Amino acid sequence: MSLPSSKHTLLLWLRHLLGLNLLLTLPSCLSIAGPPQAAATATISGPEAFATARSGQHQKISTGWLREFRDPRMSKLVNEALLHNQSLKAAAHRLRAAKQGTIIGRAARLPSLTASTSYRETDGRNTPSSENYSISLNASWEADLWGRLRNLDLSSQGDYAASVADFRAARLSLAANTAQAWCNLITAEQQLALAQKTVDSYQQALPVVERRYRANTLRAVDVQFARNNVASAERSLRGRQLDRDNAARNLEIFLGRYPSASVASSLDLPHLAEKIPVGLPAQLIERRPDLVAARAALFASAQNAEAARKSLLPSLQLTGSASNNTDTFRRILDPNFLIYSVAASLAQTIYQGGTLNARTQASLDQNRALIQDYASTALAAFREVEAALAADRSLREQQVFLEKEAKQTKLAEKRALSDITLGIDGASFLEYLEAQRRSENAGISLIQLKNLRLQNRIDLHLALGGDYTTK
Repeated sequence: MSLPSSKHTLLLWLRHLLGLNLLLTLPSCLSIAGPPQAAATATISGPEAFATARSGQHQKISTGWLREFRDPRMSKLVNEALLHNQSLKAAAHRLRAAKQGTIIGRAARLPSLTASTSYRETDGRNTPSSENYSISLNASWEADLWGRLRNLDLSSQGDYAASVADFRAARLSLAANTAQAWCNLITAEQQLALAQKTVDSYQQALPVVERRYRANTLRAVDVQFARNNVASAERSLRGRQLDRDNAARNLEIFLGRYPSASVASSLDLPHLAEKIPVGLPAQLIERRPDLVAARAALFASAQNAEAARKSLLPSLQLTGSASNNTDTFRRILDPNFLIYSVAASLAQTIYQGGTLNARTQASLDQNRALIQDYASTALAAFREVEAALAADRSLREQQVFLEKEAKQTKLAEKRALSDITLGIDGASFLEYLEAQRRSENAGISLIQLKNLRLQNRIDLHLALGGDYTTK
């Protein structure tokens, strides 16, 4: 509809239109106060075991914690994974796609402009031929009277912030997984070396047993046990070689190298600090990417709920157009042949079978659900940190006793072999076999325990969302 040209008449017409629509939509306007307002934040009380921290956060959380382990090779591999891992590259593309949503949300608050042109020719047997040229330009804009479009824009920004946090979570997880895979590879290499030493030890003991058997000081069954040990150790060695190769393949997957088979291992595990700082601040948990993403999603849901509430109110749409319809091409851009029109419309949905109210209530319930999800995620984060701290203390104490156990079993193995070699009365080959078995098991357990401590420390940094000090 075209509006009158007079400004005074235009204002009177708009007042009349607004007044009429407000009378028709008064019940709908009053209903906006019915549903409760959505919550954009949530407060979670953490365990008292965590001390209070200073305010502020730092976003460098992906690799800062690697300094604790004092392993330049591990840091280099983690940085390589962050550059070349295919899954992280895919996550980066999804993040770029998510950023376009913010442009879409912002564009809804801006005017839209479209242009079109057409040409038509008619030529009939009984009618004269004719040509028709037309061009039109249309503009429209919805005035954000109640802030609904702003809420939708903020919601899209919240969704993007959640996507950024998800990407940071992927980086942190990849860094932790790569570091753990490196520790697993070294552990497999150490176990392979121990298996080779066990084979060598059994092979050295076999001639002694056979010589004592020929001297009638040992039984034939002792020789069979000794030969069985050599075969068993050889079988275990092959299994350790397979474990080492699989650990290398897993690391190559994270690095984006597979199947190059180019990862060289080490025999030294990364350094592990003996103690964790006392009184870790509870606010460190807040920097965890999954919690940051949960807060952003909660904010976005609150904005969506507010937009749904405001959709119950009238909307004001302004439109304008300019067009030309002529029979000659040279007149198509002639201002004298252009037709202009400007219109404004105030619309309000009167009845849709309860759709708007249902959509509003659904948005509010989604918001409440995300509040509970955030609380659950936060409590799970506290549990993961406390579990990692408790495991660190327990594993450190276990290592003290296991090192004593490994030392004693090694000494017992050497003494038992020496007694058999010297022919000391009462020397039992079965005792030697038992000493060998205990020594091998203690050595394997010690390697596994050291790796388990490293894995748990990395899990602690993953649960904290970074190192001990960065906020």
